[in-house]
Amino acid sequence: MEKRIKTANTILYCGKFEETVEFYRDHLKLPVNFSTDWFVEFRMNVTSRLSIADEKRASIKSCRGKGITLALEVENIDKTWEHIDNAGLNPTGIRKHAWNARVFYLFDPEGHRIEIRESIN
Repeated sequence: MEKRIKTANTILYCGKFEETVEFYRDHLKLPVNFSTDWFVEFRMNVTSRLSIADEKRASIKSCRGKGITLALEVENIDKTWEHIDNAGLNPTGIRKHAWNARVFYLFDPEGHRIEIRESIN
């Protein structure tokens, strides 16, 4: 393997494909990088991607959210929480964690847990 990884892409295989794509595209406002009728790649930042694949067309089936946490760091957790709450996505309250961060959680339609965090300096 090459010494330097250029990009990273996490692929979530979903039974609720349309709802999960809508969640990330319309509610979390992730920009679409690439799209077909069964696979959508979102751009997280310059080097990170998140893809949603329809399990009906993929060789891998959904884990139904079991054992998956997407941990995303943001610059302004309060503003992010407010946006997510206003979108009706039912985030948990923001709390402080021992690893010097403030965090909250929500779940996508497939059941994947999303941790939103902001480092405390």
